[in-house]
Amino acid sequence: MSHPAPFSASLDRLEEFDEIIDVRSPAEYAEDHIPGAINCPVLDDEERIRVGTLYKQVSPFEARKVGAALVSRNIAQHIETHFLNKPKGWKPLIYCWRGGQRSGAMTLVLGQVGWGARRLDGGYKSFRLRVLEDLGSLPERLGFRILCGPTGSGKTALLEALATTGEQVLDLEALARHKGSVLGAEPNSEQPGQKAFETALWTQLRTFDPARPVWAESESRRVGRLHVPPELFERLRDGDCVRIEAALTARVDHLLDRYTGLIADPADFNAKLERLVGQHGHKRVGEWQSLVTAGEWRQLAEELIVDHYDPAYRRGGEGLYRRAEQARVIPVSTLDQGTLLRVARSLRDGAVQADT
Repeated sequence: MSHPAPFSASLDRLEEFDEIIDVRSPAEYAEDHIPGAINCPVLDDEERIRVGTLYKQVSPFEARKVGAALVSRNIAQHIETHFLNKPKGWKPLIYCWRGGQRSGAMTLVLGQVGWGARRLDGGYKSFRLRVLEDLGSLPERLGFRILCGPTGSGKTALLEALATTGEQVLDLEALARHKGSVLGAEPNSEQPGQKAFETALWTQLRTFDPARPVWAESESRRVGRLHVPPELFERLRDGDCVRIEAALTARVDHLLDRYTGLIADPADFNAKLERLVGQHGHKRVGEWQSLVTAGEWRQLAEELIVDHYDPAYRRGGEGLYRRAEQARVIPVSTLDQGTLLRVARSLRDGAVQADT
């Protein structure tokens, strides 16, 4: 069994440090990073490519010479711009891809200053392995309650209401920055990468108390372009189900309220509708796009519910969820905030009674 070097620290000691510093390039950091870490690259994206090219095409020695000069300058700049105000007792944890030369250089310099700098043993790679391991095991400890119902029935809003009542909530759409349907991309927002999505899930799952239920809504295996980890999805499929049955008018009102970003950008809305041509044909999609151009939002929402979302729900619906047929049904006439809060409190109290 290997042990961390004296100037290194293991993943189990993350909470001991005042700050976590990711010294990888900005592109590596953007793909995924340890939650809460700041990015202070010792090589930026272009410099990393330059050094890597020298390493492969010339020699490791030439690459190290150039890399050392670049790393030294960048560390000096970080000290001047980020660290000069840190007290003597400051303890940063530093990591790169594998806990090698990049993090070693920063750790050495900060340690020579007198700060209690440590390098993460195994770097980001060890963190990534931990995330994957935990995503395989954490879901088994948790009991899920699944909110079901067709598009527009207020599942996400009810999740938010449940969170305000103190219930544990796993909001996959919020973590994926996507509303789950073909029209569901968040306006002016890119979905995270798969690794960052999994890190966000890992962070959330670790906070849950296994003795209490975790609420989620019925999703497919994908949320936008992101995949729900298989162990988590299988556990979600085993959850007890609650089905929200809302009147059509309430669902139309709710969709118009939740999709204000799309309504504000008709051109983007019409571009998203274009993706439905394969299912509904050019003529039908063209009619919906005409409603967008005319600002006939209520008619459009009703037609999308009746002709697109509900048929899709009947074809698939909650068929993936093993207890969907035994779902507790909650009929609602409106989906306003007050109604959803009352439903959330009822579900919370029912959950408490069921667990006692």
